[in-house]
Amino acid sequence: MSSTPGSTPPGRRQQKPVTAQYLENAALYYLQRFASSSANLRRVLMGKVERSARAHGTDRAEGAALVEALIERYQRSGLLDDKAYAEMKATSLHRRGTSTRAIREKLSLKGVGGDEIAAALESVDEETPGDTELAAAVALARRRRLGPFRRTGREEHRDKDMAALGRAGFGYQIARKVVDAEDPDAIQTED
Repeated sequence: MSSTPGSTPPGRRQQKPVTAQYLENAALYYLQRFASSSANLRRVLMGKVERSARAHGTDRAEGAALVEALIERYQRSGLLDDKAYAEMKATSLHRRGTSTRAIREKLSLKGVGGDEIAAALESVDEETPGDTELAAAVALARRRRLGPFRRTGREEHRDKDMAALGRAGFGYQIARKVVDAEDPDAIQTED
């Protein structure tokens, strides 16, 4: 089944022309499903504007102006709050075992500013008892069954476990402390 130029490929919906109401509906639908930073929502909506311009010849500049007005309105109303988004995302990522370096990178990719990222990481640090990086490394090791959380074959998998923590953004000392711990309870107390 072939498609002619300008037609929609099989299995894909036809792109609707971008209007203020269409963008509003798309933004609200997106925000119902996902937490988002202002820059990320802008990127999503501008993708719709771009597809509409290619498919229907709508004005990109007019679409961009509609997107900016929508984002400004959502920021004023509190529907979009980059600081709250950054804190929520940083806390969630830390709980999953993401290193501070990786959290900083992921938030930056979502368009969160440096000040908001710093505040979010400071908030995570304040909420975490003890060493924040060590707590995240332990969470990752628990989730991925590395080091003392591995049921069998700890010795033969030691280097792989160290590498997994290193790839996740943890330093050598923290990776070694987690992987070489006798048991999960000993990680926090060993030095």
